[in-house]
Amino acid sequence: MTVTASERVSSSVFMKMVTEDQLDDIYDAALTVLEKTGFKMSHARAVAVCKAAGCKIEDDRVRVPREIVEQSLRLAPKGFMVYDRLGNPALDLTGRNSYYGCSTGSPQTLDAETGEIRATTYRDLEIGALACDALPNIDWVMPFGTTQDTPGHASFLYDFEACVSNTTLPVMFLSESAEDSLYIHQMAAACVGGREQLKERPFLIAYPEPITPLFYPDEVVNRAFLAADWGIPQCQGTTQIIGATSPVTLAGAIVLWLAEALMNITVLQLYRPGSKVFLSGNFGLFDMATTVSAIASPETCMCLAVEAQMGQRLGLPTWGLAGASDSMLLDGQAGAESAFSILSQGLAGLSLIHDVGYLGAGMICSPEMLVMSDEICGMTRHFLRGIKVNADTLATEVIGQIGPGGNFLQSLHTFKHFKNETWFPKLMERHYHDNWVDQGRPGTQERVRERLAEILDTHQPVPLGDQEKAELERLRKKGEEALKKSH
Repeated sequence: MTVTASERVSSSVFMKMVTEDQLDDIYDAALTVLEKTGFKMSHARAVAVCKAAGCKIEDDRVRVPREIVEQSLRLAPKGFMVYDRLGNPALDLTGRNSYYGCSTGSPQTLDAETGEIRATTYRDLEIGALACDALPNIDWVMPFGTTQDTPGHASFLYDFEACVSNTTLPVMFLSESAEDSLYIHQMAAACVGGREQLKERPFLIAYPEPITPLFYPDEVVNRAFLAADWGIPQCQGTTQIIGATSPVTLAGAIVLWLAEALMNITVLQLYRPGSKVFLSGNFGLFDMATTVSAIASPETCMCLAVEAQMGQRLGLPTWGLAGASDSMLLDGQAGAESAFSILSQGLAGLSLIHDVGYLGAGMICSPEMLVMSDEICGMTRHFLRGIKVNADTLATEVIGQIGPGGNFLQSLHTFKHFKNETWFPKLMERHYHDNWVDQGRPGTQERVRERLAEILDTHQPVPLGDQEKAELERLRKKGEEALKKSH
């Protein structure tokens, strides 16, 4: 049964990490950081629009009065729709709707056939996109890693091509410059009939990433302005490494994140009012014992829950990670960390939840982890629907009819409701011991691998048309040549 976004979250099932008063304190502290400390930015056009609005400019330091930030927040759209490649509504980024997407950027992949951790290939990205297209609880995609077998100067073009050719789901893309971003915009437009069609029903989301603490590089500004000019929604997320690039106190890390998120929104709304933006950012924990940036820590989940809460306060969609693990393998740690984070962010109401399928603290993509975590996403969504209470579901008449000592297995009420009331796992074990033995004693990893193999053998995504394929390849080759010269 298909469940709509509005049916996925009960208004009674949610989590707040901080009180409303504490949320006020965090917001006020972030505005103080922007007004008194400011941020570093030297981009001439961006500095000019900030200065014209009344920001204080000193060398490459930009300080933003509170009223300018709040005016910019009023200009930013309060939620918006993102479509799929076929033009169908896909992501309703309002309220507490949550949508799950895969991991990205990893130079390494855990090979599902050999168990080897190796360099990510173009084929790995095809597999990732194909799996996402088939999995029922994955709603959007990022290129599933960064290819290591394509020309480095054009790798992001190849990454996007592999992704969009194997799924119709909305795509958030990576890039490193305005130049390669432009070619990806053009490639996306070629898939849907042109630039205006892409603007009207965007299936593309840009990801220009400023640097924490409080640095907005020229190249990132260029990518952000380009997306705004094209009408592409954008997720300008910085990443806080708690204790390293941000304060070790969680409240301090959140304040820094929010100041940077508001910095992004302010500059963009001053440049092009009404641009579609996320209140976005990520958190990792600098492990003082190992120096690893742990992405599956409870602290990460706690900070992201506050991000979701702040986004709901301000009426803006949010973005952060779940379904990821610091483990190197698909093991008990991976399952526990994936489940904890997916449920946490579902309860918090984070809008776009990415990095489903990450292992190794974000350095390894795993299609097996993606498949397993999809199951957890489904379980979480069932939980978030809550319990429907009405005259029929209270079942007082049915209880009276069955009476003491009876059973409900043959009741019409049971047949009417069991499919809606019950979540049915596809991968998790629910057999008696003898049945399990008769089946060959399969474990979770074996079932995951069988499911992945089935997807790769049988799933057929809606393909691009021949004309779209040809134009996509032409633009990728054109971009590859142009980027080679610029490098």
